[in-house]
Amino acid sequence: PRLLSQFFFADERVTRVVAEINGLDAELDPQQYLVLLNQLHLSQAHLLAVLERIMEECIPTQRHSRDYLVKFPEELLVDNLGNHMLFAAECLLAGTFLEMEESDGAQLRPQARNLLCSLELVRTVLREQSLNQPNCYPEPVRAVLIQFDRLFAEFELSYVSSLVAVKSPDEIYRQQEIIVLFCETVERALHLGYLTQEMIDGYEPLLMFTIPRLAIISGLLIYPEGPLSLERSPEEMSRVFSPFYNLLRKIRDLLRVLSAEELCVLERSLCTAE
Repeated sequence: PRLLSQFFFADERVTRVVAEINGLDAELDPQQYLVLLNQLHLSQAHLLAVLERIMEECIPTQRHSRDYLVKFPEELLVDNLGNHMLFAAECLLAGTFLEMEESDGAQLRPQARNLLCSLELVRTVLREQSLNQPNCYPEPVRAVLIQFDRLFAEFELSYVSSLVAVKSPDEIYRQQEIIVLFCETVERALHLGYLTQEMIDGYEPLLMFTIPRLAIISGLLIYPEGPLSLERSPEEMSRVFSPFYNLLRKIRDLLRVLSAEELCVLERSLCTAE
């Protein structure tokens, strides 16, 4: 159950697979080479997962901030992102510039080198600690973990920023405005009896259509200064809504001529229609 013991065996597994790859002629046995590469990917992912748990146990209050993750496109926020970063660093150090311009890769190579050197130091230190005193983390161990955590975060942000357009602070704020709008919409719908708490607690599939529909009405009529404010230009709106700017204006104009009773009937119908 001790994390350092788990790290020792995970590290042994990575070392063994790397040795097998180095001793194999890929041209003579390409199938086995692919099998070993997959094993290496899995073993490295397990090693990083154990290392993450060790850092949470050893340096929980000294972890480098990961607030920058909110800038990343949602499709990148996957469980194996850390393993992908490690693979990217290895490729950069080997002179292979995957998915990016050679000039960008050349700028990232020093960071990749520092990260991989730091990882090797962490592996060495943790292996020695697991063999000597697997129940504690002395200051030298904590120091190398803090350094690795910082270098990993810095490389992750730099690498992803070189590949995709990360969200600007304005876009993040607009996204948060939409979250607030949806929360207020749900609260209002519960208050008016359009929805029930049981529907929400039970993840009623119809809510995936109902809540966005009600949110459009709320954003146009109830909270007109929020993320659906048509006083802004399309460029100032969230990318979720900006392509529909003209359509939203037409919807708002139609909603404004409805009486309170007619609006209630409309909202109730949106909660049941497919």
